[in-house]
Amino acid sequence: MTQQTALISLKDVTKSFGTLHALDDVNLNVNRGDSLVLIGGSGSGKTLMLKCIMGLIPHDGGTIEVDGKSIATLSQADRDGFLNRFGMTFQKSGLFDSMLTWENVAFQLLQMGMDRQTAKERAIDKLASVGLEAATADLYPNELSGGMQKRVGLARAIATDPTILFLDEPTAGLDPIMTNVINELILDVVDQLGATVVSITSDMSSLKVISNRVAMIYDGKIIWDGLTSDVEVSSNPYVDQFVHSRAEGPIEMAVQAL
Repeated sequence: MTQQTALISLKDVTKSFGTLHALDDVNLNVNRGDSLVLIGGSGSGKTLMLKCIMGLIPHDGGTIEVDGKSIATLSQADRDGFLNRFGMTFQKSGLFDSMLTWENVAFQLLQMGMDRQTAKERAIDKLASVGLEAATADLYPNELSGGMQKRVGLARAIATDPTILFLDEPTAGLDPIMTNVINELILDVVDQLGATVVSITSDMSSLKVISNRVAMIYDGKIIWDGLTSDVEVSSNPYVDQFVHSRAEGPIEMAVQAL
């Protein structure tokens, strides 16, 4: 059987802020079609890792490759096209308060030069795909509920039909019913796009629904990587403590948040 080539590959990746080694020889492969969830304590480097993969924050050492090409070798001309392959949601939705909902969804499309009418039509289509009515397009973010803002964030992430989705705590702060709604929407849009997904979540019930693989980062390193079905019986004491929310164990305190 031919070995599958990773879509995203991190080899010995490092990133420091002064004396803080936020990423310390991180090694991780994400295969095409994977739905990988990153777990780890607050400030462990999960979001930082995603930003390094996208090139939004430069890594200090090691190599990051996407589709076999090092992101360090991308020319400025190539970078915009590279970023258009990604869609990302943010932990607190990250919507622009001064923009209408449709303008938030279509932000990247407008930056790419799409005319406003076409961009609005595309935004309304994407809002519909996450279960929001067309009338939502002309509301401001502060007129939306928390669950609706999460949906808008997801609609914005998929506005360019990306092949890679990064989801940062997509269900944080939501009640159990809305959490289930968002998880089902994630499954639906991933199925529609055929995207490769890397999510960050502290919600173990969501982890079981939206992922097929799990990797844990601790002290700047990937300390466990395996199938979601194995995460509760990993025999790794750090993973065991985290997924079962135990106060006692090798994880004594969170690293300073980045």
